[in-house]
Amino acid sequence: MPEQETLERARQDAEEGKSPSTQAGEFVKEEMDHIKEGKHGARSTKQAIAIGLSKARRAGVPLPPPKGGKASTRRKAAQDYRRGSSGSARRPSAKRARATRQALKREGHSAASRSALAKQARTAARRRSAASRSRSARRAAATRRRGRS
Repeated sequence: MPEQETLERARQDAEEGKSPSTQAGEFVKEEMDHIKEGKHGARSTKQAIAIGLSKARRAGVPLPPPKGGKASTRRKAAQDYRRGSSGSARRPSAKRARATRQALKREGHSAASRSALAKQARTAARRRSAASRSRSARRAAATRRRGRS
């Protein structure tokens, strides 16, 4: 279950008209903080991000499942998306939640290190086309200009 503070920040992002991926970023940030605090670990930075996105979808962030990627990942994302949009909050199985938590506790904590996050950001950027990166940069520059006046 995400922390109340995270849900509040995501809700505020939604009210400000920010994109679903920005709203989901709050949940990913919470996950990274949990790893840094030593609450649990993660096998990789990618796994930590996936956990955060799953929590975001279940919390009702309108983040559709990815088009590509592995079938199991797409299926899980679609399931989380449905759970979040239906509004029905079923309690997760205690046995299953405990098993997941124990498994994550056995994992390392370097997935949320500064270098691991930087490496992940670089590879994610490299997968995007130059035109896509340029478009994002222009949009960011435009919002900076609008924000100042």
